[in-house]
Order: sequence, then C-alpha cells, then structure tokens
Amino acid sequence: MGRIARGSRFGFIGVTATQSSINQVFPAWAAELGLGDVRLDPVDLKLDTPPERYREVVRDIAGDSRHHGALVTTHKVRLLQAAADLFDELDPLANLTGEVSCISKRNGLLRGHAKDPITAGRSLAAFVPAGRFAGEAEVLCIGAGGSGLAISLYLATRPDAADRPRRITMVNRGVERLHECRAVHQRQEQPVPRPEFVYVANADPRVNDTLMGELPPGSLVINATGLGKDRPGSPITAEGCFPERGLVWELNYRGELDFLHQARAQETVRQLTIEDGWRYFVHGWSAVIDEAFDLNLDDSAIERLSAVATAMRS
Repeated sequence: MGRIARGSRFGFIGVTATQSSINQVFPAWAAELGLGDVRLDPVDLKLDTPPERYREVVRDIAGDSRHHGALVTTHKVRLLQAAADLFDELDPLANLTGEVSCISKRNGLLRGHAKDPITAGRSLAAFVPAGRFAGEAEVLCIGAGGSGLAISLYLATRPDAADRPRRITMVNRGVERLHECRAVHQRQEQPVPRPEFVYVANADPRVNDTLMGELPPGSLVINATGLGKDRPGSPITAEGCFPERGLVWELNYRGELDFLHQARAQETVRQLTIEDGWRYFVHGWSAVIDEAFDLNLDDSAIERLSAVATAMRS
C-alpha cells in the first residue's frame, strides 16, 4: 500500500448509503488499518436511477486521483450495464456475473470486481455446519439480485463436492433477472455433482410460503431481497412455516427486518439457526477495502475489523 494522500475518498454506492452503519464504522476501520486521512463518500441512488447518473458516478471515481474506489450494493448489475466501457479491467467473476461490487484503481487503471461470491463463502462457512448439504437439505433463495446470485454460485461450487445442496431454488419478481441468473449458471465452470437449479418468477408472498413449506428438514432459506430494509415488508407471510431444523439467513442487518422477526418467532418450535446480515456486511466491506487499498489482509486482520465493527453495532 502506498501513502494515502490527504483528502482521499472512498465511495459507497447504494440506495440508502448515507444511513448505513458503515458511516460510523469506516473511520474506526481506517484508524485500525493505518489508512490515515480517508473520507467515506456515500452516494444514494434510487432504484430507477438512469444510466447517465451511473456513468457520472463512475467518471467521478476515475477522474479524481485521490479517489480510491467504491463498494457497490444493490446497483451492481445496473451500474456495470450503464458504465462497462468506462472500466479498463474486469475480473473473471465480474465478467461471469455481469456485475461489480467493488471498484478499485491500480496503476492508473479503473478496475471492476465481483466480490460477493467470496463474501458469501466466508459468511456461510461461519454458520452452516459441515455436512449440512450432504443429505436432503436444499436452498430457497428469495431474491436473485447480485447477492442471491453470488450465494448460489458459491453453494454450487463448495470445496467439498459431497456437501453441496442438491437443489437451489431461485425466486425473483421479474423473469428477466432469472434468465440472467440461468445464463450465469450455465457459463459457470461445471461442478460435479452439479446442483439442480429451479427458477421461479413470483412476487406473491403466499407462493413463497408454499415453496418454503415444501423444503426438506435442515434446508436453508435466504431473504436476498431488499424487503425489510430498502422497502417495507417481507417476502413471506406470517403464516409461512420454516423447515424443521432449518437455517435462516436474513441478508439485511438494519431496517424493520420483518423476515428476521418472523424467523425468530419460530426459532424454538422449529429448531432454527438464524443469521442476520451483519457477518456478510463485515466480510463484504473487508474484501472491498482489501482490494481498493491493496492491503493483503489476513484472517487476523479481518477478525480485528469484525471486533471493531461489532463493538460499535447499535
């Protein structure tokens, strides 16, 4: 890592970036990592942001020598679709998934990275017991945006081939995004055994209740939508029943978190293991900061960042 210039910036591109916990956490992380005078620059963009606005944001990063890059949430696919020609390099996962979750700069080149599959693997490894998918347990991922796709890519290629889910069901409101996910899965290097992917276009929480009710015991249910954070509500109803001894992952970590509360209401009777999005948040940010500032963080450093963030969590 070279010397950090005074007045340096690091971006955060999201829907409600100015409200994120990272605005309090980042200065403490910068101090822990010795980054010096780096200011977090959150950028709020609406879900219907026009392409030119994405290009404006990317040009700002590229054109400012004191700007080190950005973490991108929610807009990962649309930003790359709008501004792909502005990047000098895209990493293999960005090319595979058609999205960027990390923007960095190196030797004058603007680079795009898809870090979510790495983040998904680190987060899942922390709460999914070894051997969970060696039996009949399946995965229901409600939401097929960048995070949902990244999780599915990791699960399909877990290092232990005997511990991969036999079926992964992807649910999304729009069918076009499901077509994009299917294309990515087909381009992915073919793992053996390869999970069966099921794609369901649906916006009705009652249908999601039915899908969840059909899961074998021990299955993993994921809320990879913005419901409960960016938008009110939950992708399931109050009548939805989680699988016995199931794993429940709410990717959101702030907001109303209706899905998380629904799971907790069944935690004892259904013997659920419940995880919110905090761990994903920490791993996601540490991976992007590592890349943008060329730090080569080891496990010990990531644990320190996690401890700093957790101590500040409200």
